[in-house]
Amino acid sequence: MSVSNLEQVMQDLISVFHQYAGKEGNKYTLSKHELKDLVSHELAGFLKGKKDPTTVDKLLKDLDADGDGELDFSEFAAMVASFTIACNVYFEDYLKTQAAAK
Repeated sequence: MSVSNLEQVMQDLISVFHQYAGKEGNKYTLSKHELKDLVSHELAGFLKGKKDPTTVDKLLKDLDADGDGELDFSEFAAMVASFTIACNVYFEDYLKTQAAAK
Protein backbone atom coordinates (compact mmCIF):
# COMPACT_ATOMS: atom_id res chain seq x y z
CA MET A 1 0.00 0.00 0.00
CA SER A 2 1.40 3.37 -0.93
CA VAL A 3 1.56 6.28 1.46
CA SER A 4 -0.23 9.55 0.84
CA ASN A 5 1.62 12.79 0.21
CA LEU A 6 0.95 13.96 3.75
CA GLU A 7 2.09 10.66 5.25
CA GLN A 8 5.31 10.92 3.24
CA VAL A 9 5.88 14.47 4.47
CA MET A 10 5.38 13.30 8.06
CA GLN A 11 7.88 10.47 7.54
CA ASP A 12 10.33 12.93 6.02
CA LEU A 13 10.00 15.34 8.96
CA ILE A 14 10.70 12.56 11.42
CA SER A 15 13.62 11.33 9.34
CA VAL A 16 15.18 14.79 9.01
CA PHE A 17 14.85 15.42 12.74
CA HIS A 18 16.59 12.17 13.63
CA GLN A 19 19.24 12.67 10.95
CA TYR A 20 20.49 15.72 12.88
CA ALA A 21 19.49 14.86 16.47
CA GLY A 22 21.76 12.99 18.81
CA LYS A 23 25.10 13.75 17.26
CA GLU A 24 25.86 15.50 20.55
CA GLY A 25 24.33 14.03 23.68
CA ASN A 26 20.65 13.11 23.73
CA LYS A 27 19.67 11.27 20.56
CA TYR A 28 16.08 12.50 20.86
CA THR A 29 16.84 16.23 20.90
CA LEU A 30 18.60 18.84 18.81
CA SER A 31 21.37 20.77 20.50
CA LYS A 32 22.08 24.34 19.41
CA HIS A 33 24.83 23.12 17.08
CA GLU A 34 22.60 20.37 15.65
CA LEU A 35 19.79 22.87 15.11
CA LYS A 36 22.21 25.19 13.33
CA ASP A 37 23.32 22.34 11.06
CA LEU A 38 19.72 21.36 10.33
CA VAL A 39 18.60 24.90 9.56
CA SER A 40 21.64 25.69 7.43
CA HIS A 41 21.25 22.51 5.36
CA GLU A 42 17.50 21.93 5.31
CA LEU A 43 16.15 25.49 5.55
CA ALA A 44 18.88 27.45 3.81
CA GLY A 45 16.31 29.67 2.13
CA PHE A 46 15.15 30.94 5.52
CA LEU A 47 18.65 32.02 6.44
CA LYS A 48 19.39 33.62 3.09
CA GLY A 49 20.14 37.25 3.71
CA LYS A 50 20.33 36.77 7.48
CA LYS A 51 23.61 38.27 8.60
CA ASP A 52 22.81 38.04 12.30
CA PRO A 53 24.98 35.27 13.78
CA THR A 54 22.53 34.93 16.68
CA THR A 55 19.63 33.83 14.47
CA VAL A 56 19.84 30.20 15.60
CA ASP A 57 20.26 31.27 19.25
CA LYS A 58 17.10 33.35 19.01
CA LEU A 59 15.26 30.54 17.25
CA LEU A 60 16.27 28.05 19.94
CA LYS A 61 15.27 30.42 22.73
CA ASP A 62 11.87 31.06 21.15
CA LEU A 63 11.12 27.40 20.49
CA ASP A 64 12.61 25.74 23.57
CA ALA A 65 9.34 25.45 25.49
CA ASP A 66 10.81 23.48 28.40
CA GLY A 67 13.95 25.61 28.68
CA ASP A 68 16.43 22.73 28.51
CA GLY A 69 18.56 24.34 25.80
CA GLU A 70 17.62 21.73 23.22
CA LEU A 71 14.68 21.04 20.91
CA ASP A 72 12.74 17.83 21.22
CA PHE A 73 10.60 16.60 18.35
CA SER A 74 7.50 18.48 19.55
CA GLU A 75 9.42 21.74 19.64
CA PHE A 76 10.92 20.99 16.23
CA ALA A 77 7.46 20.25 14.82
CA ALA A 78 6.24 23.59 16.20
CA MET A 79 9.10 25.30 14.34
CA VAL A 80 8.21 23.57 11.08
CA ALA A 81 4.53 24.41 11.56
CA SER A 82 5.37 28.07 12.20
CA PHE A 83 7.54 28.28 9.09
CA THR A 84 4.85 26.52 7.06
CA ILE A 85 2.18 28.94 8.25
CA ALA A 86 4.41 31.89 7.36
CA CYS A 87 5.01 30.44 3.90
CA ASN A 88 1.30 29.91 3.39
CA VAL A 89 0.53 33.51 4.38
CA TYR A 90 3.12 34.71 1.89
CA PHE A 91 1.69 32.40 -0.79
CA GLU A 92 -1.87 33.60 -0.15
CA ASP A 93 -0.75 37.23 -0.36
CA TYR A 94 0.99 36.45 -3.64
CA LEU A 95 -2.16 34.82 -5.04
CA LYS A 96 -4.23 37.83 -3.99
CA THR A 97 -1.90 40.25 -5.77
CA GLN A 98 -1.96 38.06 -8.87
CA ALA A 99 -5.76 37.97 -8.85
CA ALA A 100 -5.96 41.75 -8.35
CA ALA A 101 -3.62 42.31 -11.29
CA LYS A 102 -5.97 40.49 -13.67
